[in-house]
Amino acid sequence: MTTKAPFELEKLSNDEYILNMGPQHPSTHGVLRIILKLDGEVVKDLYCDVGYIHSSVEKMCENKKYEMIMPYTDRLDYLSAVNYNWGYALAVEKLMGITVPERAEYIRVMLAELNRIMSHLLWYSAYGMDVGALTPIMYAFREREEVIDMIEGMTGGRLTHNAFRFGGFRNDLPKDFMDSLKKFIGHFNDKIDEYEALLINNIILTARTIGVGVLSKETAINYGVTGPSLRGSNCAIDLRKTAPYSIYEKFDFKACVGKNGDTWDRLKVRMDEMRESTKILKQAMEGIPAGDIMAKVPKIIKPAPGEVYTKVESARGEFGVYIVSDGTDKPYRIKFRSPSFSNLSVLKEITIGSKIADVVAIMGSLDLVIPEIDR
Repeated sequence: MTTKAPFELEKLSNDEYILNMGPQHPSTHGVLRIILKLDGEVVKDLYCDVGYIHSSVEKMCENKKYEMIMPYTDRLDYLSAVNYNWGYALAVEKLMGITVPERAEYIRVMLAELNRIMSHLLWYSAYGMDVGALTPIMYAFREREEVIDMIEGMTGGRLTHNAFRFGGFRNDLPKDFMDSLKKFIGHFNDKIDEYEALLINNIILTARTIGVGVLSKETAINYGVTGPSLRGSNCAIDLRKTAPYSIYEKFDFKACVGKNGDTWDRLKVRMDEMRESTKILKQAMEGIPAGDIMAKVPKIIKPAPGEVYTKVESARGEFGVYIVSDGTDKPYRIKFRSPSFSNLSVLKEITIGSKIADVVAIMGSLDLVIPEIDR
């Protein structure tokens, strides 16, 4: 227990007790500790004890040159590294007035959507294990390897990609990238159907998730929940649609939403999002122009004094970057707005009254990545 208990132990009834869940890694999607107050198997209260990573990444970034910060954004959300690179790149490019070439914008979209699929596939795999299904990871990692191979060919990295440069990219797409992407797009929707039949629509899973962990639209907005966890509550806020950046307004796709805001709706939204990402990838592949992949950027990055906030739609929701420039080669202040922090905050609201087993199912449906919380 912590030195200061989150619950008043002397006020526990004879049937109530305190149980630690975590912070062992396989249990809680990272080093997250949840302290449960239980009556039998019923959750009466809970407390999320974060801070076990202590990365201090924002303070480290304030002591690095702008171009040296990019790899740090990879590590905030190691499953959505491309989108986090993008959020930071957008902020610096906005500060400096840099216009990215159109071909580079298309490449950014393709990498970001592949990264979204890659993240959702790992979430699907981990969620299956959370609820006791070991087979789904064997299916999902089959296609995830295809995605990782494509991104690795472009960036050289399989997990933390460090893909972007201010103004575009250092290298163009590999020669075999389009052939691999075309092959992947040709069969991936059929694989999503397999995933849903195997797990999402399984009668055991639906019994454990439908009507469980209901998050209302109003509560989600009040807590700042974003991404699939918000859209599962029938709120069609997707930054690619509602606040489009880059060239997303050129593509035909929809914001996927649920109806009831329960655990199953949050699962289903992510499955539908993979289909929409495939649709975006097909359009980007067919429409990508020839041309430059890099804008003219000064060798020394020194934005003019000012401040900026940019945001992108990562696999978990709104990732925001706030930078204050004092005209030097290092940011005076940098602040990251991470979606998992707000999404985790709502866990207590939607879990009290559930059973111990439901805590794991509900928490997994929020798709948390802890390093972006412990900044």
